[in-house]
Amino acid sequence: MLYYVLRRLAYGILVMILVICTITGIIYLAPVDPAQLTFGQRSDASTVQAKTAELGLNQPLYVQMGRYLADISPVSILEDSPENRHKYHFFPLFHTASNQVCVLKIPYLRESYQSGRPVSEILADAIPNTALLAGIAMLFATLLGIGLGVWAAVKPHTLIDHLIAVLSVLGYSVPSYVAAMLLALVFGFALGDWTELDVQGSLYVLDDFGDWELRWRNLVLPAIALGMRPVALITQLTRSAMLDTLTQDYVRTATAKGLPRWRVLVLHALRNALNPIVSAVSGWFAALLTGAFFVENVFNFKGLGSATITALLNFDIPVVLGCVLFTVLVFVVINLLADLLYAWLDPRVAL
Repeated sequence: MLYYVLRRLAYGILVMILVICTITGIIYLAPVDPAQLTFGQRSDASTVQAKTAELGLNQPLYVQMGRYLADISPVSILEDSPENRHKYHFFPLFHTASNQVCVLKIPYLRESYQSGRPVSEILADAIPNTALLAGIAMLFATLLGIGLGVWAAVKPHTLIDHLIAVLSVLGYSVPSYVAAMLLALVFGFALGDWTELDVQGSLYVLDDFGDWELRWRNLVLPAIALGMRPVALITQLTRSAMLDTLTQDYVRTATAKGLPRWRVLVLHALRNALNPIVSAVSGWFAALLTGAFFVENVFNFKGLGSATITALLNFDIPVVLGCVLFTVLVFVVINLLADLLYAWLDPRVAL
């Protein structure tokens, strides 16, 4: 088990390095000067050149990528200077050469070109909002999808089964941003006086007195918009897996023993049908956590999507790379946890 986990972590690190190289190459080839954007159109050439040299953008691509990989690596070799101690907050392991030391440090994501804030602070402000939104959307999708899927499997080829199938296809066919706009127009604008839901708004909103107010109701519409497509997929997977499981010998044996119907469905049939559902839930949760860009934009919800879009429009390279790194890390970790969960749900699965 330990060897398997270490091997998957090594694969994940390799994926992150390849993604960083790809994104850095795309940004390097783009006909945009981040230093020019930092100062605006009225900046003189000497100022822009000085800023370009300060940011290291005048170096070859392989040098820029090497320096960035060294910054985000938890183990690195640095010059033992007060500036590096303040910048990286490292723990020295051993000295290698003259004034060079091998250190253990927190990954340094650099600072924003536009605001000068550390990228770690920007992500720390954005990620909790998106994580809460994605978690609520996934919980809503999982519970409703499994419930509808089991209901459809218990009553196959009936009106209920056909109705759930139609709703599933409809829910999966509608893009999340289209569902977000429809929900905002209907329940936030047309029926806003009755639902008391806002068309737009983030988790924290400034009130009339200039204080930050926590508004939980602003999570309702974005969570439903994000959860509609996962609900449809989980419903279809649950129905298919349950129909196959209900025909197995151990289910018929449990029924013949006189066990209650709910016990047979939940403890015998549903548990053994959860593997494809776990795969779908893990994949969709990672996608919701990192890809809720358009839905957040529709509802003006300040999260990771808003931070990423703003960074892309401003060509803020460190923030873009930080968001991409977090995205890759989420997929690597969730896929690893999903593989480990397979073995716990079904002992027949051999890692």
